[in-house]
Formats: sequence, C-alpha cells, structure tokens
Amino acid sequence: MKHLFKTQLNWTSKSQIESTKRFYSKTHQIKIEGKPLLNISAAKAFKGDPELYNPEDLLLSSIVSCHMMSYLYVCSQNGIEVLEYSDDAEATLEVNSDGSGRFTEVRLNPKVVIADSDKIELALELHTKANQLCFIANSCNFPVLHNASCEI
Repeated sequence: MKHLFKTQLNWTSKSQIESTKRFYSKTHQIKIEGKPLLNISAAKAFKGDPELYNPEDLLLSSIVSCHMMSYLYVCSQNGIEVLEYSDDAEATLEVNSDGSGRFTEVRLNPKVVIADSDKIELALELHTKANQLCFIANSCNFPVLHNASCEI
C-alpha cells in the first residue's frame, strides 16, 4: 500500500545587500492543504531567522513524533498503559568545508511513565520495536539511537 503526501513551498525574492555579497532571504512558507502555514527559515548558524522553524528542527521533530506514535502503538499491542511520554532529543549535524553536510546520528531520550511496575522491562524493550516500525527512522541514512527510561 502506498500513500502520497503533498506540500507546497512558496518563496519570494527579498534579497539583502551586505558588503559586496548578495544574500537572499531564506524565509519561506510551506503549505499543506487544510493545515496552518509553516513559516520556515534556515538555522541561525546558516544565516536564517532564529525565531522560525528550520528544516533541521523539523527533521528531528518528525523523528521524535514518529517514534512516540510507534511506541504508543506497540505498547497498546502489548497491554502497557502509558501515562506520560516525553523526549529531549538531539541530532548531530556535521558540515563539511565545502558547505555540504549531513546528520550523523539522532539520539532520542524518551522518558515514559507507565501504570504497571511489572511491565517496565518490556516497556523499555519496546523502543526497539517502535524504531523498527517508525516510518521516518526507516527513511534515514543515519542511526537513530535510544536512551530510554521508564517508571511508574
């Protein structure tokens, strides 16, 4: 089964002259039908607007969100009642001297609160299964690592 996702990007030419170099604004909008507009820019390190989301933020957010939804699914399949879920995730981006770059890894740090203390070990193990099911993690060419904790 295949699913098609569509998005529309809109940008206008608003250049800025700085010294003798010409810089284009990196602020743009992403439109997805039926959803609020996303105002996006480059990361501050790449001369973007630090108050807006950037593609790196969105990639990491997609991984964190997809992992959580996959995790909640596998917990429901295994009779684990999840009461709370939080994650302070980090992504490492390496930039080369020629300006190219790539993410080299993502580290998820999910903290889960469950109802049954007898299921803590299983709840921790299910992060591996969730990673195997996660559409976004399966699409990445870098490792998505987990440092999970679980309590009642």
